[in-house]
Amino acid sequence: MAGQEAYEPPAVWKWNPDSNQAFANINRPTAGAQQQQELPVGKHPLQLYSLGTPNGVKVTVLLEELLAKGHKGAEYDAWLVNIGDGSQFNSGFVAANPNSKIPALMDHSGDTPVRVFESGAILMYLAEKFGEFLPAESAARAECLSWLFWQMGSTPLMGGGFGHFYAYAPVKIEYAIDRYTMEVKRQLDLLDQNLAERQYICGDEYTIADMAIWPWYGAVVRNLVYQAAEFLEAHTFTNVIRWTDEVGEREAVKRGQMVNRPFGDKSKQLLERHDASDFELRTQDILDPDPPEDEKETS
Repeated sequence: MAGQEAYEPPAVWKWNPDSNQAFANINRPTAGAQQQQELPVGKHPLQLYSLGTPNGVKVTVLLEELLAKGHKGAEYDAWLVNIGDGSQFNSGFVAANPNSKIPALMDHSGDTPVRVFESGAILMYLAEKFGEFLPAESAARAECLSWLFWQMGSTPLMGGGFGHFYAYAPVKIEYAIDRYTMEVKRQLDLLDQNLAERQYICGDEYTIADMAIWPWYGAVVRNLVYQAAEFLEAHTFTNVIRWTDEVGEREAVKRGQMVNRPFGDKSKQLLERHDASDFELRTQDILDPDPPEDEKETS
């Protein structure tokens, strides 16, 4: 592109840990534990280790939906994993998820603990475990899983592609932004066409496909990630907006968004969740209240 120096890749790529790339402090080209630290374990069989990003929200929404349906076995402890300080590379977390990405689930309900990692796998595991939000009939099940895996395969192009180059890259590269913008708009158009004929992603039934897609694409059209709604003309995807608003009004979705959330409105932050009462008793506005305005002015 004009004004940009051409890059000629070397014969062998070498990692530069001192680069000015976004998230350079936690990204590296090797896997495995970087420090020793065991995971905490709470009182419930289901132990979730996560962060309130879109991938984490998928799982906490499902768990709250299961509890809303009366599945007491879906009670869970949710522990905050701060990926900004590299907690995902602690030995305990790596044992739960060798890929060192949130979320990770440990199920202690059986004789042998079961680990489940990758958000789509966790959704499918819990839906099958409790017999909810994943249709049993063959064609409907296939439709649901198709959309679930569509999200798992498509969203990296939006987050790691469009989101990175539009919002986080240290330099704006027109070619990269154009390429990924085209793909994200195509994905939104696909969802919009699908939702023109359906209440939810798979039809009239709310499923794990909605729970997987909503935290990502709903956040984009609501301008909650990347600050790109105007750039993407998100307002033109009216069916996606209708669906986004409808799913967002569900009480379980509102609760699920709060879990492991260390940013935004303190009344919506529940850093750890160990009991249903935590939503009323342990949000950050209660545990860490802001000083009164008069104290702020004199400090």
